[in-house]
Amino acid sequence: MASLAQQFAGLRCPPISISGLTERGATFSKPKRAANLVVTAKAVAISNAQTKEREKLKQLFEEAYERCRTAPMEGVSFTLEDFHSSLEAYDFNSEIGTRVKGTVFMTDNNGALVDITAKSSAYLPVQEASIHRIKRPEEAGIVPGMREEFVIIGENEADDSLILSLRSIQYELVWERCRQLQAEDVTVKGKVVGGNKGGLVAVVEGLRGFVPFSQISSKSTAEELLDKELPLKFVDVDEEQSRLILSNRKAMADSQAQLGIGSVVTGTVQSLKPYGAFIDIGGINGLLHVSQISHDRVSDIATVLQPGDTLKVMILSHDRERGRVSLSTKKLEPTPGDMIRNPKLVFEKAEEMAQTFRQRIAQAEAMARADMLRFQPESGLTLSSDGILGPLNSDLPAEGLDLSDAPPANESDGISEKESD
Repeated sequence: MASLAQQFAGLRCPPISISGLTERGATFSKPKRAANLVVTAKAVAISNAQTKEREKLKQLFEEAYERCRTAPMEGVSFTLEDFHSSLEAYDFNSEIGTRVKGTVFMTDNNGALVDITAKSSAYLPVQEASIHRIKRPEEAGIVPGMREEFVIIGENEADDSLILSLRSIQYELVWERCRQLQAEDVTVKGKVVGGNKGGLVAVVEGLRGFVPFSQISSKSTAEELLDKELPLKFVDVDEEQSRLILSNRKAMADSQAQLGIGSVVTGTVQSLKPYGAFIDIGGINGLLHVSQISHDRVSDIATVLQPGDTLKVMILSHDRERGRVSLSTKKLEPTPGDMIRNPKLVFEKAEEMAQTFRQRIAQAEAMARADMLRFQPESGLTLSSDGILGPLNSDLPAEGLDLSDAPPANESDGISEKESD
């Protein structure tokens, strides 16, 4: 240790030149000091800018706070009423019985999913899609994209989704229509779907109505009328009591009142028999006898008519007590045999030929009345220019006309000018 210390002690270092350090230090300190001054100036500038920005933001916040405190809606185009309206557009009353607008976006065999802008989609069961019995929503026109008004009828507790119905709304519309038809005393068609000891059950406008046996014109049983359509009129329409009473007798009475002799009606062939065809004319079965089909002989009715054919017929007679109506297409033929060769022409010319037939009948009746007056002047009746037989006018003598000087009708052209004067 001592030798080592001695060695260090023996070392000698040359003296340090202070002037050299001073010169070298001066050489390096000047640039460094200048750089520090630049950095410091920049920092001060940045700090001043940040301070100004903070002051500016502070002033903006203070001004904004003051506006919110004193005039919160100043300069705002979206008012509070607009805000509430927007909330109402996306919010609705979900109570049962409320009507909502919705758009169908998916369907399956069991129903349809409907977007009603609620927190979850609503569901339309297939049994609530229509007043008619359907198996798929598509049968009632329920398809994706359809927008309709629905009514809320329940809630699914499993997922809080709402259950909708179109059926309830349709029932309201149908009841209203039935009330209107009753007010207008309109005859409608109803299909018999059942019966009981008191009467028949018939579907009219989608509703099940009751037809008491006392209001059925025919003596047919419920089994015989099942699945058939009957003309009906409304007797009682009570939506509150869900009661719909119908009458076939009233409808038939009105229909029969319109069956004037010589009138033309449109009917449908119901069945064929060897002696003729039964034609349905507004709920009344009339007989078109084989002899009244055409002027030409008809050996086989099936070659001229088939069940389901639509044709126009003329009323020949109507026995209201027996409920029998005799029909004819023979009287409507433009030329004999047209019903066999060209039944379409008979259909088109039916009204025109009926008018011609009625004119011939009127002329024949007028001639018959004239003949009666010719041979029975004491009857006290006279014939008008329209061919109507009525009481004598007051201008005529009470004992009637003296026809002894009347010239024969076929010699009227031979009267001379002298005689006419």
